[in-house]
Amino acid sequence: MATYRWKSFVEDQDRPEKPRRFGVTEIRGPNHTSLFSQNLLQDMLESVGQFVDGLKFTGGSESLMPKSFIKEATKLAHKHDIYVSTGDWAEYLLQKGSSSFKEYIQECKQLGFDTVELNMSLLDLPEETLLRYIRLIKSEGLKVKPQFAVKFNKAEIPPIRARAYGAYVVPSPPTSERVEDVDFLIRRAERCLEAGADMITIDAEDVCKYVDSVRSDIIAKVIGRLGLQNTMFETSNAKTSEWFIKQYGPNVNLFIDHSQVLDLECIRGRNLGKNNKSVLDSSFFLG
Repeated sequence: MATYRWKSFVEDQDRPEKPRRFGVTEIRGPNHTSLFSQNLLQDMLESVGQFVDGLKFTGGSESLMPKSFIKEATKLAHKHDIYVSTGDWAEYLLQKGSSSFKEYIQECKQLGFDTVELNMSLLDLPEETLLRYIRLIKSEGLKVKPQFAVKFNKAEIPPIRARAYGAYVVPSPPTSERVEDVDFLIRRAERCLEAGADMITIDAEDVCKYVDSVRSDIIAKVIGRLGLQNTMFETSNAKTSEWFIKQYGPNVNLFIDHSQVLDLECIRGRNLGKNNKSVLDSSFFLG
């Protein structure tokens, strides 16, 4: 009977074994639109768990689930050497006061969470207060991952069809969107790292939603200041993930949908052609 295994990737292109500090792949876990069953989660982790480093409960979905399910989910993830993150839910608890937040941290520990995420863009609190919460989370033995959103004015990007050399580009009127000061964002992120944050997540929805309009200058500035190892980018689609790998190599940290795990791992392991066809070469099938 024929047996199958993944082909061996070139050593200097492959990532280290788990637990990894770079080349991290974090996936979206249970959410409001497609709740995971225990069997579905188990099947997914048994098939692709070796390529996954983190599992994130998104949008406060854990607040709608039985605690017994959450404990089983975190236990299953740990079995595959996968950390579990709370996603952006702490902001809601912080609105109720410090005491509620402390109870929330204790409950995260009891449920098996490893990382608490803080959405800094939604927290209208003094910076020193936010840094104090980071230190509090760390003092409880949990990791903390602040998340920042990068916003810019879409009017700065000309239409795709108007980018020919020498072509006149009709200026787009400025929009009323909130524009983020990238340098200010980076300074806040640096202070979070100094306070003990383990990694910074960049929710770069506007920056890298479409490959043809990626603001590579903003991404380069963030990585240059914070460091590749300290930064994780949330990517909107597989093409954007591929762009990050081609620009910054297999060691870039990415948050993706669980359906993209295998494609991303192929791209991390080798600079593959379109549709990853070269992964199915003669070394893939072994007798």
